[in-house]
Amino acid sequence: MAAVILNFPTLQGMRKFTQTLSWTKGCVKFVSGGVGKIEKVLIANRGEIACRVMRTAKKMGVRSVAVYSDADRHSMHVAMADEAYHIGPAASQQSYLCMEKVLEVAKRSGSNAVHPGYGFLSENTEFAEACKQEGIIFIGPPSSAIRDMGIKSTSKHIMSAAGVPIIGGYHGEEQSNQRLQEEAARIGYPVMIKAVRGGGGKGMRIARSDSDFLEQLESARREAKKSFNDDVMLVEKFVEDPRHVEVQVFGDQYGNAVYLFERDCSVQRRHQKIIEEAPGPGISPDVRRKLGEAAVKAAKAVNYIGAGTVEFIMDAQHNFYFMEMNTRLQVEHPVSEMITGTDLVEWQLRVAAGERLPLLQDDIVLRGHSFEARIYAEDPNNDFLPGAGPLLHLSTPQSDQQTRIETGVREGDEVSAHYDPMIAKLVVWGEDRSAALKKLRYCLRQYNIVGLNTNIDFLLSLSGHPEFEAGNVSTSFIPQHYSDLFPAPIAPSGVTLCQAALGLVLQERKCTEEFTQSSNDPYSPFGSSSGRRLNMLFNRNVTLQLADKKVDMVVSYNSDGSYTMRIGGEVYHATGEVEAEGGASFLHCSVNGVKSRPKLVILNNTVHLFSMEGCAEVSIPVPKYLAGVSGSGAQGGAVAPMTGTIEKVLVKAGDKVDVGDPLMVMIAMKMEHTIRAPKSGVIKKVFFTEGSQANRHAPLVELEEEEEEEEKGAEGSQ
Repeated sequence: MAAVILNFPTLQGMRKFTQTLSWTKGCVKFVSGGVGKIEKVLIANRGEIACRVMRTAKKMGVRSVAVYSDADRHSMHVAMADEAYHIGPAASQQSYLCMEKVLEVAKRSGSNAVHPGYGFLSENTEFAEACKQEGIIFIGPPSSAIRDMGIKSTSKHIMSAAGVPIIGGYHGEEQSNQRLQEEAARIGYPVMIKAVRGGGGKGMRIARSDSDFLEQLESARREAKKSFNDDVMLVEKFVEDPRHVEVQVFGDQYGNAVYLFERDCSVQRRHQKIIEEAPGPGISPDVRRKLGEAAVKAAKAVNYIGAGTVEFIMDAQHNFYFMEMNTRLQVEHPVSEMITGTDLVEWQLRVAAGERLPLLQDDIVLRGHSFEARIYAEDPNNDFLPGAGPLLHLSTPQSDQQTRIETGVREGDEVSAHYDPMIAKLVVWGEDRSAALKKLRYCLRQYNIVGLNTNIDFLLSLSGHPEFEAGNVSTSFIPQHYSDLFPAPIAPSGVTLCQAALGLVLQERKCTEEFTQSSNDPYSPFGSSSGRRLNMLFNRNVTLQLADKKVDMVVSYNSDGSYTMRIGGEVYHATGEVEAEGGASFLHCSVNGVKSRPKLVILNNTVHLFSMEGCAEVSIPVPKYLAGVSGSGAQGGAVAPMTGTIEKVLVKAGDKVDVGDPLMVMIAMKMEHTIRAPKSGVIKKVFFTEGSQANRHAPLVELEEEEEEEEKGAEGSQ
């Protein structure tokens, strides 16, 4: 292990401070003192980013203050903070976005700095200015930089003047539908419609022809108004199959600015990133240097201070064009930290306190490769529809120098419908891209969640795709390789069914043994776990449910403690025991002589088996007299896919609709979702009005097929 001593001047009389960096397998561990001017920092955020900032603050001896809404009263970031203050209802507009409440807590708690994280108030000019007026350090850039870079039309003019390459489009003030549509025709379809104050994929739509321009424009405007309270739009040429490459930059109060290399964030869904890596695959040292220098030009053009990201669109020839600048810490900043051995939150705190940059450009060395996979509560097989609910079981890979798990939830916590559905970020590092990718897949196999749908299997499919392995990525990667990334489900094998049945039998045996121990009659046949109760045979029938298919098995108990299982004409011999290890249960078993050790979770009539070969779910059928009435059919209409607010109602009773016609617009999980007609017919009844709240699976409209209407009419005329 090698130690490096670095000396840099600070604000206090250009004095020297010493910082010891310990290189361990490509990562740097900071060993340094606290920040002189920042004693207590309020984190104006929630979830994983709040927890991430707190970890660095604690390491530096800085006290942390949390704020929380009703929905987050028992959340992880509240438990981690030195102090925590309630600021309002679950709705972010009344809590995390309410700057007056946040500033009031900052003053009450004696915090002399505020870290905004990302999202919420992080790029709010008024909030940055209000902090300054109250004498509170805003850990971010000057409000002027936020303003200049936050309005995309303004930022394009500034970048063009600074010599940063930009892409053509319309960024004018006239916002009539007619003018924007005329400009789109002039630019040439397809075009990207963007909110000038956009970010995070919000307020962005692609219009591929003149016929769908107005629909996409209105949708983008509604979402922008909801997210940023500003629906001014710009129109740009949409580059087909581009790469999304961004550069991490950092500036201080003395005019210094550096870049910490680039990240490739091309693989996206709904214009939101899903997997990121650093450095960008296939980018030459020369292009890397040009990207970095262009990003530094952009930062210096607005006198940038703190952490920022300059985003570029890159074509197949590696020509790149300025897209936007995010004036905050990015979600994916850990991959830049992993390849440069830095702690960017520590840099933020130091620079905000008046220190110079800890490293200059020549001191920043790129080592190895890093991936970040965002683990979401969503259903990739249903257009990545976000979800919410409890994390009934949660186990993760072990954190180490090469593996980071950035999260704000624990087992038993709820993924709230009120906020972003991200559960965690899995970050890995390797000596090169191939090693890092292998590490990523290995760790994804160890990320086991029960209780709601996640994108983990999709991430495994994506990271194992030959084109992704080759680094051939673009923003169209998912639609281009859709059939490969969403293969038809494979039914569990006979061995897996035997493992599931064995897990159920062993659990039952454990329960009966516990009953026997607690019973006053240890010889009661009802407490027997031998397979024979009263005059019952050693054989028993077991029925398992696989989606809509039932599988019947015969399980025979053998005198030596083994089991013989018959599925149709196949015979399996199984032995096993369930053992608890590190808070989880593992099924140590042998089926037909092949030993394995899957993780076993039995919850809500479902057996979950997790192994390095994959995961499987096998259910126990629920008797009809116990089964609840499912709302999925919605009595022939459309249902709410999740809990949310009805933003717009587009139909009324008596309207005729075709399959796919928009019925309502719902806001949920910070995103706008259009609810479309599942079939053609006539609207019989609309159950919700604009502004009302709809719970998941609630019927939204009642829809009758036209044929039914015609038949009724014919009957009435007879």
